Amino acid sequence: MSDRRRSAAALSSRAHAFSVEALIGSNRKRKLRGWEDKDLELSMESLATGGPLGDPEDRAPCLDMEPDSEASPSSDGEGLAERTSCSFGSPADLTPVAVACDVSPPASMEEIHVELQCADLWKRFHEIGTEMIITKAGRRMFPAMRVKILGLDPHQQYYIAMDIVPVDNKRYRYVYHSSKWMVAGNADSPVPPRVYIHPDSLASGDTWMRQVVSFDKLKLTNNELDDQGHIILHSMHKYQPRVHVIRKDFSSDLSPTKLVPSGDGVKSFSFPETVFTTVTAYQNQQITRLKIDRNPFAKGFRDSGRNRTGLEAIMETYAFWRPPVRTLTFEDFTNMQKQQ
Repeated sequence: MSDRRRSAAALSSRAHAFSVEALIGSNRKRKLRGWEDKDLELSMESLATGGPLGDPEDRAPCLDMEPDSEASPSSDGEGLAERTSCSFGSPADLTPVAVACDVSPPASMEEIHVELQCADLWKRFHEIGTEMIITKAGRRMFPAMRVKILGLDPHQQYYIAMDIVPVDNKRYRYVYHSSKWMVAGNADSPVPPRVYIHPDSLASGDTWMRQVVSFDKLKLTNNELDDQGHIILHSMHKYQPRVHVIRKDFSSDLSPTKLVPSGDGVKSFSFPETVFTTVTAYQNQQITRLKIDRNPFAKGFRDSGRNRTGLEAIMETYAFWRPPVRTLTFEDFTNMQKQQ
């Protein structure tokens, strides 16, 4: 009977030589047992010191566990439990993971800058004294505000808007003999606030930076009851256009009928050469000539050979005609028409 037991033990030892443990190596099992003993010592020490996690230096080996210490395929359940307890053993261990997954903060608004397009033309108008006509129906600006925006976060969403604010609290009049604008009194009562939100809003920073942002569709009016979204201004006052870059998370208060919101997510830009005086008819003849020469929509004023009809055609036809001394009759007009 004893011989049979010895043979069975010997047989089991031979079979054990071909087991998974022998193929993988008993060294890993020893390491695993060593880690279990060490974890047990750490837990006992933490209980002795009264802290749930113990000294941070004692927890460090758990975070630095080598890949060789993983359990063998024959003990997947034990290995999974061991890895889980090491990676998520306490709320303090979860904190670095949560911080690493946070979304990076948006780019600083201080890096954004705006360049005025057609700056030379604006400066030329500014030297003379820029005038902008305003009407009840609304009139477009010339030159129009066109800017190039740089420094935006390519992946952030932005609104681009424009408003026009008074330069001062004065009203002006044009003195013809000196060709200058002079102060004529205090400004009129404030008009309802209006903000022109660019029609391409909302768009990413990459989209805005790849194009010239133009406000050529913006219109000026002196109708305080305007319901078309035009910018309402007083005549004979000086104004300053402003361009605003507004991050999406600061656009909750953005509205065409409210003041532009303020905060870290809003940055405004203005250019001294874009200051203008509002008029219902041009006062300075130099401004009139410059606008006719540079405005592409004023081609009709430059083209002397265009077709004229109505009263303008009659005046041109008889520009050099002088009536005779005697009284004209209906036959005289009929003959002149036949000759023409």
